[in-house]
Amino acid sequence: MADNSQYIVSARKYRPATFRSVVGQRSLTTTLKNAITSGRIAQAYLFCGPRGVGKTSCARIFARTINCTNPTADGEACGECDSCIAITKGTSYNLIELDAASNNSVDDIRSLIEQVNIPPQMGQYKVFIIDEVHMLSSQAFNAFLKTLEEPPKYAIFILATTEKHKVIPTILSRCQIYDFKRITIDDTIEHLEYVAQDLGVTADRRALGVIARKADGAMRDALSIFDQVVASSQGNLTYESAVDNLNVLDYDYYFRLVDSFAEGDIPGALLIYKEIRDKGFDSLFFVNGLASHIRDLMAAADSRTLPLLEVDAEMAEAMKAQTAKLPLQWYYAAMKILNDCDYNYRTSSNKQLFVEVALIRLCQLLKPATPPFDLAEELPPLRSIMDGIKDRDYSQVIGSVPPVVSDVSNKYYEVANGGGADNGIAETHSAESQNSFTGKTRQDVADNVRRVPEGFRRSPRPSAFRLSELNEEPPASEVPIALNQYSVEEFESVWMKFIVSHSETMHLLSGAMKACERRIIKPELVEIKVSHPAHLKAFEHSLSDLSEYLRKELGNDKIHLSVAIDESEIALQRLSPAEFLKKVVAENSVLGDFLNDIEAEITR
Repeated sequence: MADNSQYIVSARKYRPATFRSVVGQRSLTTTLKNAITSGRIAQAYLFCGPRGVGKTSCARIFARTINCTNPTADGEACGECDSCIAITKGTSYNLIELDAASNNSVDDIRSLIEQVNIPPQMGQYKVFIIDEVHMLSSQAFNAFLKTLEEPPKYAIFILATTEKHKVIPTILSRCQIYDFKRITIDDTIEHLEYVAQDLGVTADRRALGVIARKADGAMRDALSIFDQVVASSQGNLTYESAVDNLNVLDYDYYFRLVDSFAEGDIPGALLIYKEIRDKGFDSLFFVNGLASHIRDLMAAADSRTLPLLEVDAEMAEAMKAQTAKLPLQWYYAAMKILNDCDYNYRTSSNKQLFVEVALIRLCQLLKPATPPFDLAEELPPLRSIMDGIKDRDYSQVIGSVPPVVSDVSNKYYEVANGGGADNGIAETHSAESQNSFTGKTRQDVADNVRRVPEGFRRSPRPSAFRLSELNEEPPASEVPIALNQYSVEEFESVWMKFIVSHSETMHLLSGAMKACERRIIKPELVEIKVSHPAHLKAFEHSLSDLSEYLRKELGNDKIHLSVAIDESEIALQRLSPAEFLKKVVAENSVLGDFLNDIEAEITR
């Protein structure tokens, strides 16, 4: 069995020890080196940026370099003096680290401040590194402010955080702020190649690219993933082993899918999606991955947006080669479809079908379905369309005759006579359709026309029609409208006739009709006032039946019933008996005189 007692994970073994060995932060490390060389060292620094990009490593390198007794000519620490060795081993009293994630109280900061008052025993500076400083409590921040503002000359504070916006402004104003950037894909691959060579591991550059993309700009994560994949592949790191081990969807699937979209190959796209599902990948993960790939293709289409690509150079070349197959507008529409799919995916009851519909729509962006199926979301049901076609007796064209599309953007289709009602020739104004007619005689086209089924009759074709016209009602002039004038007596007679005939089936409505007040404003409008909400509900429930009955019996098709609650009646119902009697007496002087004559009293 191999002896693993001396094994050190790559994230620790290859942790930077000098500014030169820091990956992806060249301009920042150069600035720090120049500050040390010129002696312009600040009292407090804030290192901020994503995880795993070298913030804490740079803080330690900085502490070691300013205390080195024999720095190199280019401003690096020698790594051999007592101070450098002590800091490397972690035994130096000149370097004190505090993890604010787990030591964020006022007492922890007070303990740190007590150590600030002790001068360095070896070297010039005492460096205090506070990692994840944004985790300090507000009380701890306040306790730290005075010391941070006026520290001893030998004390230097380096604060590190991944969330600068959570650090209070009074702390930010006392620090020099250095923003660490995410490490690029190419820089990560280059460093992983160096690590693989140093460890004697055979590594495919494409596999290192997969690891770099998985790490998302964090070198520490990249080294950890590298160790994981190397362990599974037994020292032979291939692209296939990296993809399988990391559960990453192979970019080849995305390239094949985009080829299917360009060709309008719906079956091919659905079969590729099935392959992906059979491999166990989540559909939402696939949708987001495809959206990212199409976004990258859009960025590769223009030289100005090439910096937006977060892929290695080899992958960027492959994307530039594929992006030429589709117009730029296609990418805009495809990204919209996939964004909608991602947004509505969680609420879909049939997620597989939901994704498949999105793939079909992507295939149809360049090759839309033939009418009327290309406008399925806006058209009436298929049966009503076919009934309309049968009623209007339009013959259907098949074979080599192209779709009769004139202007898809305006969503209507023209059908021209092209030679009369009998020859059945359909003509189109689209360029694509005209090309398909090249070299064909009128008889050749007529031979491709489907025979009219029995029961259909031929009729002259209109010069043009819209699909929306198939279900339109006949013009108003073709349907006579009754506008009979009626008297109040006739209305009341029909009203009571309805009450009598529906008293058993509509008991509540019949009671409401008897108790309501009705007034004919004009022959087309009848105003109804009710005194109780229950009566209003009864009218609302059966208003259509009552209106239809009145229109038919009175011979007026425009009768409209307006039903509302009589607010004056409601107000009266809310009065107490005494208030009600006072109101009646005030309105009826005769009754008031009579009550005074008999000396009546209101007892309650």
